[in-house]
Amino acid sequence: MSRKSTHHTKQFKLDAINYRKEHPDLTQVECAKNLGIGVSTLSRWESQFRDNDGDIPVIGSGCYASEEEKEIARLKRELRDAQDALDVLKKAIGILGKD
Repeated sequence: MSRKSTHHTKQFKLDAINYRKEHPDLTQVECAKNLGIGVSTLSRWESQFRDNDGDIPVIGSGCYASEEEKEIARLKRELRDAQDALDVLKKAIGILGKD
């Protein structure tokens, strides 16, 4: 079974940290549950916030200048996945064809 990863915006991450600070009466588990995220996710965001002087680095944020760039990126990922699948099939044919 595959897991669908959810990408949160930088603003959501900062808001989650602020929510945690504004509700000191709630445990980290309760805050994470209220926000709909995992406890380890909230903990990681908090440590990133502390380690980066009040900022959260966002890698691969998915911000594209236009819809065309977004579509190009999606198609490149799709092509890469298809090429990977083709390579696996070629290897399988090579192994099975040696009989």
